[in-house]
Amino acid sequence: MRLFRIAMVQMNPTVGDLDGNVRRVTQGIREARKAKADLVAFPELAITGYPPEDLLLKPRFLEDTRRALGEVVRQCRDLAAVVGYVDEGPGGESTQVPPTVVPAGRHERYNAAAVIVDRRLVTSYGKLYLPNYGVFDESRYFHPGRRIPIIVLNGTVLGVNICEDIWFPEGPSRAQAAAGAEVIVNINASPFHVGKSRFREQMLATRARENGVIVTYTNTVGGQDELVFDGNSLILDQTGEVIVRGKAFEEDFLLADLNVGAVSRNRLAQGRKKWPAGRTSATIERVVVSDSYVARPRPRIEPDHALLLSPLEEAYRALVMGVRDYVRKNGFKRAVIGLSGGVDSALTAAIAVEALGAKNVLGVFMPSPYTSRESREDVTELAGRLRLSVQTIPITRLLHSYLRDLAPSFAGRSPDTTEENIQARIRGNLLMALSNKFGHLVLTTGNKSELSVGYATLYGDMAGGFAVIKDVPKTMVYDLARLCNRRGAAAVIPKRILDRPPSAELKPNQKDEDTLPPYAVLDPILKAYVEEDQAPEEIAARGFDRATVARVIAMVDGSEYKRRQAPIGIKITHRAFGNDRRMPITNGYRNIEGKKSRAGRITGGRIRPVDR
Repeated sequence: MRLFRIAMVQMNPTVGDLDGNVRRVTQGIREARKAKADLVAFPELAITGYPPEDLLLKPRFLEDTRRALGEVVRQCRDLAAVVGYVDEGPGGESTQVPPTVVPAGRHERYNAAAVIVDRRLVTSYGKLYLPNYGVFDESRYFHPGRRIPIIVLNGTVLGVNICEDIWFPEGPSRAQAAAGAEVIVNINASPFHVGKSRFREQMLATRARENGVIVTYTNTVGGQDELVFDGNSLILDQTGEVIVRGKAFEEDFLLADLNVGAVSRNRLAQGRKKWPAGRTSATIERVVVSDSYVARPRPRIEPDHALLLSPLEEAYRALVMGVRDYVRKNGFKRAVIGLSGGVDSALTAAIAVEALGAKNVLGVFMPSPYTSRESREDVTELAGRLRLSVQTIPITRLLHSYLRDLAPSFAGRSPDTTEENIQARIRGNLLMALSNKFGHLVLTTGNKSELSVGYATLYGDMAGGFAVIKDVPKTMVYDLARLCNRRGAAAVIPKRILDRPPSAELKPNQKDEDTLPPYAVLDPILKAYVEEDQAPEEIAARGFDRATVARVIAMVDGSEYKRRQAPIGIKITHRAFGNDRRMPITNGYRNIEGKKSRAGRITGGRIRPVDR
């Protein structure tokens, strides 16, 4: 039996922390060498972290990146490694490179995979398919690769490619399999959204079957600004069966013995598939390191096979990891959250406590004249269940002071949303003052439904450093809160918080549904319009009231200026606000019945409907 032992390091890099990332890579190399692996694979751009964005435009950063790769090359002895890095060479054409020298070009950059064998950079692969949609901007920084290397190592033929490359049926995996590759080593930084891990696994199974190859898929894990990478690294055999699955939302070290002899036998039975000509100008290059197979005495290993999480559990784990990594990687120690007695702040607090520990989360309750007794009681109960420290800072006197000093300017005007927004801005000011004084990161508590339609106050409840549930629709907020209660030995979010009608409590007897459609109606409309780009008539055809659809779309379109000023938050849906969806603020396009889409006057507050 011809076996090839591969190790995969599912690591959590930090963008720009070259020294720290190199330490993680070299630790993975040492662990793989100890496990007697033939090859160890690391994620896409493991040395720089993903995505490095405009750091790639800094010459000094690129120089430091070259030095970092040189250190990895020096540390990689007695085995092979595939490591993601930035290549400045002309398509990575130079192969036999001394251990202290890394090619440096002047004009082109490649998202590349270095193939290192026993302290030599023997070849590199430049990513062919550069994603430039949604959160991706790779064409801004990189050129597509020019070569498709085939590496022969210990008698096994390997094809190396990167992330997006494997999503295309007639991409480089097909070319490499047609040229004899038995194992595809694909390295990745594949961002998470709910449901992606299952879809990705199905796609990889298809690639393995259609090309008759073993597919290894090494993914990044961790949070980077609004992105979360879920890990879930995989190895699938030539029939598409999963033989190794890495953990979700955790660093992991995976090890497997690949039966490449079975791939060869399958090839003889079925024949090789040809790669269609004319797909790319890249050329196949065969790099022979060791052509003959030498069996190595090694103890038998049992591959890991972590279970796939449910979609809701995935979302919850992504939010926890996103908070933990944003706080940790940006040098914060503690977070502060405004607690209202509502479900949004309760869920945010529960996530923050799991991510950071209760001692590192401060809750602040800021009652106004309109705050209900139930809200006071629910905040107290929530804090007790979470073992959370809470400060109470009433805002009634501050509100009266504002209203008194503004009275001459407001003379002759009736109260409206202005007075409501003053309360939200007082609270935002207090939270930011605590952040300034003690260095806490303010976590905002607004959800995707509110942000979509502008049901939020600029410089008020939108004020903060990180928006935890920014991409979580209100209906999912309730689902996640219930999941949170099921995950532990006892419920942490009081039942009344889940049962009470949602309210901003900025005026007497206020309910969200006074201004918005019921969330069970609103959220499907928002998903269709924001995430699926459906036209109003298409949405109405799904059974929604046409006037309600038109009203919701008008609110979404009229709130772009607010979303542009919101803090970043964790992406968990297929299409999040931010880099995923980039709409102009000044926008004359007419969406609805020939009318310009407007939700209301730009006042910076909550929704103020415009009479039609």
